[in-house]
Amino acid sequence: MERPKVIYLDAVGTLFGVKGSVGEVYSQIAQEFGVKISAETLNKAFIQSFKAAPPPIFRYIEPQDIPQHEFDWWHSVVLKTFEQAGVLKKFSDFSTFFSEVYIHFGTAEPWFVYPDVLQALANWQRMGIELGVLSNFDSRIYSVLQSLELREFFKSITISSQAGAAKPDPKIFAIALEKHNCSPQAAWHIGDSFTEDYQGAKAAGLRGIWINRDSKREQGAGSREQGAGSRE
Repeated sequence: MERPKVIYLDAVGTLFGVKGSVGEVYSQIAQEFGVKISAETLNKAFIQSFKAAPPPIFRYIEPQDIPQHEFDWWHSVVLKTFEQAGVLKKFSDFSTFFSEVYIHFGTAEPWFVYPDVLQALANWQRMGIELGVLSNFDSRIYSVLQSLELREFFKSITISSQAGAAKPDPKIFAIALEKHNCSPQAAWHIGDSFTEDYQGAKAAGLRGIWINRDSKREQGAGSREQGAGSRE
């Protein structure tokens, strides 16, 4: 197999995952605000709310205004999560609660790096392969990668909220390729979503590699616990 010029990697579910589940994190922080609800109930509600939301794409928005749109997008998802779970009215100040949740997910605290990641990144870097993050994440990706000590490995970061397109749209792959002046045939993309990452990459002309972290997946967040298996 010919060595690629660039390897792109998805973020959540590929490089790092949520400790436990999104529902567990929400439940723990909600308890600090006097609202008790099971993690399982919240996780189910979150997955449904996340799936029902439009992709976090903000076309024709000035770059400096994108973070506010990202914040508002997530506020809607989380509000609907707690509304569906039947506890939204129990909050005396949901806005303050949400702000704490949003900030929390921009830190290292709720995340863990998969055990195989650091060695793989270091090996590719030693081989002279350029690395890029290609994710349907938001601007918090920069602080998360920095806090997880992963930022130094990546020459580029391409996210849907800034690119104006989300995987599996070929446009976001084209934008990522431009940053490395790379042809699709000279690039790989690795990710945990068969549709967004594997099929999306192949449709855009890249070599798609699907990494199946585990069959138990928090589908809304796109996270997988540690497991094994890949498919090209």
